[in-house]
Amino acid sequence: MPRTIWTGSLTFGLVTIPVGLYPATTDKAIHFNQFEEGTSDRIRYKKVNERTGQEVESARIVRGVDLGGGEYVVLSDEELAEAEPKRSRTVEITDFVELEDIDPVYFRTTYYLAPHDEAAAKPYALLQRAMQKAGRVAIATLVMRNKEYLVAIRPQGAALTLETMFFADEVRSAERELPYLSGVAEPSEREVELASVLVDAMKGEWEPERYHDTHRERVDELVEEKRQGREIVHEPAPAAAGRVVDLMEALQASVAAAAGRSSAPEAEPAPARRPVKAASAGTARRAQAPAPVRRGGGATRGQPAEASQGDGADGADEAKGRSSARRTRQAAKAAPAAGSRDAPKAKKAAKRPAAARLREVS
Repeated sequence: MPRTIWTGSLTFGLVTIPVGLYPATTDKAIHFNQFEEGTSDRIRYKKVNERTGQEVESARIVRGVDLGGGEYVVLSDEELAEAEPKRSRTVEITDFVELEDIDPVYFRTTYYLAPHDEAAAKPYALLQRAMQKAGRVAIATLVMRNKEYLVAIRPQGAALTLETMFFADEVRSAERELPYLSGVAEPSEREVELASVLVDAMKGEWEPERYHDTHRERVDELVEEKRQGREIVHEPAPAAAGRVVDLMEALQASVAAAAGRSSAPEAEPAPARRPVKAASAGTARRAQAPAPVRRGGGATRGQPAEASQGDGADGADEAKGRSSARRTRQAAKAAPAAGSRDAPKAKKAAKRPAAARLREVS
């Protein structure tokens, strides 16, 4: 069970709920120590005066703000304490908003909020279910570690999650600050349609278990190999991808590759087999017996005999049955929905594979 990193109360209206804050994620990043090469001696850092090179004790270190041009404003710990937010053990909800109205760029870190004791379980469940029913998230402020945070609280399963957020003046504007977003040639309708075909061919369900930190896994393998004294073979880096020259050509090649991966034909259910009359004992023996070997005719010893004419007729009837079943299924798929004039067109458009749509766009 993870330890709490903050305890206090969550309030909405006149309702107060004792809660604890727990980390929602685990840091699995690989952390390295530094050593002098050829030794097991760790590297340590010291705080030194850049002018004298002498080490400075922590008690003599103060903080300052760089104003540029070599000018600084130095602040003491007492002065900074005056500006710190008032210590509070309360998360006070001020608004309930739609989750879709919050751009994900505002989210910083995720935590779990949980009841701090048994008495808090019922009001906690009341808030969680009310928010789930309304489809809203709560906006509040939190003071933690001498810093004030804007937070969003939302239901997730049977729990409440708390997301620390950036304030509006901390989020950069992509349109104002990033190059090449305006004043460039707009893509043509044909290019947009072809890109849409590629998106459609690559769409799938969100399955987080499919994705792994391959770099971390590889480093873990390297550590284990070196620990066991194995030789490490360095593979050459893959060649960098060439620069895109023809956008349409790149899109068409991408769609064709994606369609090839995703449009593999599904196995059709096997048609019902026709009942076969029981063969006589003599017929069964003749069907199972190997064909006679002709010494000069090129036949292979032990080769099964060909099927009799009766067996061939049954196979032909069975093939006709399968063909008829396929035609019936195709006709059922193409049939329009009852009460809708546009249903056939809509259904055909929805069922067209990416490869067919690629041919239409091209």
